[in-house]
Amino acid sequence: MSLSSIAQSPIFGISLTVLAYVFSFGINRFIQWIHPLFICSGLIIVVLLAGGVSYSDYHAGGSLIEFFLGPATVALGVPLYKNAQKFKDKMAPLLAGIFAGSVMGIASSSALVWLLGGSREIMVTMMPKSVTTPISVEIIRNMGGIPELGSVLTVLTGLLGSMIGPEVLRLFGMRDDFSVGIAMGTSSHGIGTGRLIRESDLLGSISVFSMCMAGMITSVLVIPISWFVYP
Repeated sequence: MSLSSIAQSPIFGISLTVLAYVFSFGINRFIQWIHPLFICSGLIIVVLLAGGVSYSDYHAGGSLIEFFLGPATVALGVPLYKNAQKFKDKMAPLLAGIFAGSVMGIASSSALVWLLGGSREIMVTMMPKSVTTPISVEIIRNMGGIPELGSVLTVLTGLLGSMIGPEVLRLFGMRDDFSVGIAMGTSSHGIGTGRLIRESDLLGSISVFSMCMAGMITSVLVIPISWFVYP
């Protein structure tokens, strides 16, 4: 029986995803700077290409795992609840930092596409790449972008931010929990937040708050910014 025929069963997508992630997590124990999702995604792509398996066949099972993305994102609210009192008095600078980060994330993506002569479709696909995937994909779909490409860009943004974000921030002298948490949550959404939670409960909670607020701010800002860049 060929791999392509086996792949038509939803069990294939689930099994491949779980096995690839377990293997990737094992590698991450030895090479900690590489995020398990980065390795996992690469392994799945290699298997699908080598076996001649279409994405639609894989997605029949992979979509069942994708369903848990929403509950997993909601679960990030636990550290936020536990540490909310610790940064309650710093709400104004928190919101100011998140707003500034959201504006720069959208504006820089838009400017890059515009300077390179890209279409409006690509521009709106790029704009929300720093917010969590469920929000990003819906923004892109409603604004006439390419949701599939947007999903890839969003995940890559989170992965790269998770792998190099804290080190880059500390290289530029941003070492306190609030600065690192705001920057990571605003730019690297849930994937970057997941890394911070492993380092510190407080860091994770600030990043969770920033991620949530950035999602709401970006949802509102992308509309007037897209009109300004592409009237």
